[in-house]
Amino acid sequence: MSRCGNRVRAGLTVLVAWAALVAGGTAWADAADAGTRQALRLGASTSVAPGVEYRDFALSASHGPTYGHLLTVDLREPGVSLDLLYPGSVAARSTVSHMADRSGAVGGVNGDFFNITESQHPGVESTGAPVGPSIARGHRLGAAVPDGQRFGPAMPPGASTRDVIGVGTDGKARLDRLTLAGTVTAKGRKLTLRGLNQYALPVGGIGAYTPDWGTASRRRATCGTDTDRSAPCSANTYELTVRHNRVTEVAKTPGRGGIPSGSTVLVGREGGAKELRKLRVGDSVKVEERLEPKKRGALRFAIGGFPVLRGGRPLAGLNRSTAAVRTSAGTGGGGRRFLLLALDGGTEYRSGMTVAELAALMRDLGADDAVNLDGGGSSTLVTRDPDDGRTTVRNHPSGGGERPVANGIGIFIRT
Repeated sequence: MSRCGNRVRAGLTVLVAWAALVAGGTAWADAADAGTRQALRLGASTSVAPGVEYRDFALSASHGPTYGHLLTVDLREPGVSLDLLYPGSVAARSTVSHMADRSGAVGGVNGDFFNITESQHPGVESTGAPVGPSIARGHRLGAAVPDGQRFGPAMPPGASTRDVIGVGTDGKARLDRLTLAGTVTAKGRKLTLRGLNQYALPVGGIGAYTPDWGTASRRRATCGTDTDRSAPCSANTYELTVRHNRVTEVAKTPGRGGIPSGSTVLVGREGGAKELRKLRVGDSVKVEERLEPKKRGALRFAIGGFPVLRGGRPLAGLNRSTAAVRTSAGTGGGGRRFLLLALDGGTEYRSGMTVAELAALMRDLGADDAVNLDGGGSSTLVTRDPDDGRTTVRNHPSGGGERPVANGIGIFIRT
């Protein structure tokens, strides 16, 4: 499946000190062994497409030898862009290679953490939906779950499930934070919308589900609490369907199945359910929602991930002890350079890196800002062969093959 195999170990042609990775770079070291200079072996750079370069690398991290793969994207190159890879629905999963093939991407990596399992809630199916917000081609797909409902390793202080990396309508990549702002207007009252196509709603909230959600059950949205993902599902729920601004159906419990074009399903729990019960079939209801960025300017593409590097400095409180296979995305050069990185997994390569080491690595590869994406068995980096058009998995996924994931970051070339 992967071409890298022995090439990572035997075909690496450049050996440099970590300090020589980028002009003016500083000596790399985890604070745990400050002052230690780590050797990085960089493979030869190969062109995937104009403005897109691939190379593999090896280094010695705190837990042992680590192998990885890097895509560097020049967003100044005419026709080069980034966008969301996803299976066509928010609540669905697919492999990175299949999503890249389906969309015509020339390269990409896996993306956000997602609702992967529901062992705490017997009888409730996992949705496969991502933790954080997502925007594809300027279209908002979903908002963030409460921090206590997320999957993945602990975030550094101050980070949130609302944090994203993306590209603005100005063509520049950036870190940002997307907050859901929306209302449900009915019978002269405005209720706050607390969710959009997400697998977990805040306690007492109302969430909107559109055709983008897919066919998965919406019951998971009423399980757990804002601080405890494993807490029982709520017994106080209500659901209604709004079509062309009129209530057409009501139900005591969240349902499943595709949502027709022009319809929105509202799901309420606790206080939100109480408010929805006041509405009857035929009542007029207006649902409005948007994702508001913290920074100026709309985002054309966005994907969730927690920040590890901001302004060239690793965030305080990053984990320095737990090593794992990891995926990362970063931006530099004033938002005109984008980096996608995935480590090798599997029995032979699974030593991985700590989150603190990942931040230092992304910094010295040239990123000013970077996020940690889903790792472990999800870590996957693919490229498309410019000659035969085949998509190749460049790394060794931990499970021996690709894991279906919620979404990813794709690189696109407009010809």
